[in-house]
Amino acid sequence: MCENEKVCSCFGHFEVEITESLKAKTEAAIDRAIADGVRTFLFGGRSSFDSLVYDIVTKKREELPRLGIKRVFCFALENQLRKPPAWFKKQEYESYECPTKEFNWWYTAIYYRNCAMIDQSDLVLFYAEERTNSGAYKAYKYAVKKHKNLINFAAEN
Repeated sequence: MCENEKVCSCFGHFEVEITESLKAKTEAAIDRAIADGVRTFLFGGRSSFDSLVYDIVTKKREELPRLGIKRVFCFALENQLRKPPAWFKKQEYESYECPTKEFNWWYTAIYYRNCAMIDQSDLVLFYAEERTNSGAYKAYKYAVKKHKNLINFAAEN
C-alpha cells in the first residue's frame, strides 16, 4: 500500500436484511470514503453485509479504474494462504493475506484477524447489533475501544 493510501474494512452479522435504505447508506459511505482517499478495502467474512460492501466496492472499482481500488481478502488461518477454502475465488480479489499467523484455533484466529484488520483501517464499516457471542459486535467494541473512525449501520436502522 502507498504511504498516503487509506484503508477501510467491514464487518457484519452473517444474516442482515439488505434493504434499499441500507444499500443507499452504504454506497454513500463508500463514495465518501473513496473521495477521502480510501483505495484498499479489506474483507474477511462472507456475511450478507460483507457481500453488500463487496458488491458496491466492485462496482466503484469498475466505474473508477484510474483510482486503483483494491479488494483484499484477509484469511484467519495461515494455512488458508497455501490452500484456500473451496468457496474462495482468487480472481474476485486483487490480493489476499493472513494478517495474524500465530493462531491456529478457528474462533480465536477470527477474532485476532478482525482486530488486525481494524488496526490497519482508517475507516471501519459495520452492521453490528449488540448480540451475545457475535463476532461482528466484538469487532465493533474493539474498534470503539481503539477510537477508530467507524460507521455502524445497525445503529441507524
